[in-house]
Amino acid sequence: MADEHSNPQASSGADLEEAIAALRARLRGALIQPGDDGYDGARLIWNGMFDKKPALIARCSGTADVIDAVNFARENGMLTAVRGGGHNSAGSGSCDGGILIDLSAMNAVHVDPKTRRARVQGGATWGDFDREAQVHGLATPGGVVSATGVGGLTLAGGIGWLRGKYGLSLDNLVSVDIVTADGVLRTASESENGDLFWAVRGGGGNFGVITSFEFQVHPVGPTVMLLLPIYRAEDGPRVMRAWRDFMATAPDEIGGALVEYSIIPEDPEYPEETWGAKVIAVAGVWAGPADEGERAVQPLRELAEPLLDFSGQMTYCEVQQLYDGLFPKGVHHAYFKSLYLNGFDDAMIDEIALRCADPPSDLTLISVWYMGAATARVAGDATAFGDRDMGWMLSIDGIWEDAADDEKNLAWARAFWADMKHHSNGRAYLNFAGLGEEGEELVRTSYGAANYERLAALKAKYDPTNLFRLNQNIRPGVYTKGP
Repeated sequence: MADEHSNPQASSGADLEEAIAALRARLRGALIQPGDDGYDGARLIWNGMFDKKPALIARCSGTADVIDAVNFARENGMLTAVRGGGHNSAGSGSCDGGILIDLSAMNAVHVDPKTRRARVQGGATWGDFDREAQVHGLATPGGVVSATGVGGLTLAGGIGWLRGKYGLSLDNLVSVDIVTADGVLRTASESENGDLFWAVRGGGGNFGVITSFEFQVHPVGPTVMLLLPIYRAEDGPRVMRAWRDFMATAPDEIGGALVEYSIIPEDPEYPEETWGAKVIAVAGVWAGPADEGERAVQPLRELAEPLLDFSGQMTYCEVQQLYDGLFPKGVHHAYFKSLYLNGFDDAMIDEIALRCADPPSDLTLISVWYMGAATARVAGDATAFGDRDMGWMLSIDGIWEDAADDEKNLAWARAFWADMKHHSNGRAYLNFAGLGEEGEELVRTSYGAANYERLAALKAKYDPTNLFRLNQNIRPGVYTKGP
């Protein structure tokens, strides 16, 4: 996708071996190669569809290690991947034959309850973040799976349960420390390197390796009200219509809700008589006092006759781990594809319900996320993320177990996505972009023309050789210095 802006010619032979030995001597963390103990565990990423084999894995222990790894990659023309949580469904958290800059050991979190700021290292997961923040009854919008990396999710948006009240993860960024392609550590904030701060809030991993995030945190928990009634799939159109109408006037506290089609697994956590049932769930977290939330969300528990209802008060950390069991690391094959929808009318609801009736895998999830409230109140040019006028997002989360079923599941998800495009302007949430097979076209469309051109110019400033290209890539454009 980025051939015309590839890295300089890679080193080879004795020169490369000498450079590797020098890197190994400098790093405080481990430098792992094929054949070393722990190599296979170190290269594992979440999506089991990928079996990538990097030539080097730099397990960075701190910012100095990251700087050394970036300099090595640039100077030796190495294909470069960066991994925080390794949860990116497109498999971009690793590579074949290049260097993997692994941040997973850099997972410290420090929360200051007085300033309501959290400093989070680049390899931390949302589970790491939530555990420390909840000591003080604080949180910031994060993912819905605790093993997801803070970095990858935030840089391309960050859609979680609290978005209705507090926006996207990136909307809560105060600053970042980032190692850019020249090996320089920079701080980016509204007051320092403001252009870079704008770019990283939505521009993904295109601009460098973030070693530390500073977030604003908010009073949430420790006990919250979870909304999770489960209705029969045949009631899906009725449930979606009623949910849509409720959300039109819903308070921000429940503005992070979604509806989700799935099939109940053969799991002792569910009554045996419900195993295999096709269902639609209404899910959300009340971002306010739990008792208040219990009363406020009651209408959403009565949209039809529930088959099951897991709604109730629980700790915020427990809520953040509810989906973890559905996404074991390195086990399932996955293809996540999204579209922002132009409204959510009855015809669209009927079409989605019909497509959800017979997925090729019982593990597949199809959801519609409400994207209004605080998420929608940020100007489209305020961050690289782009316009906030989408209102709704369709997410097609193809999940299956057997490599022999890859083509069947990929074809189904792609056909579903293509058939829904007439309900959309073609924009996608770039954390859920399939395998990025549309290339630059999808990236340009998703950012919008003005934001994309600005991002391309900043890419030329901070990463002119496109070292960081294993992502939803922004090709370097033309950077012109101001007067």
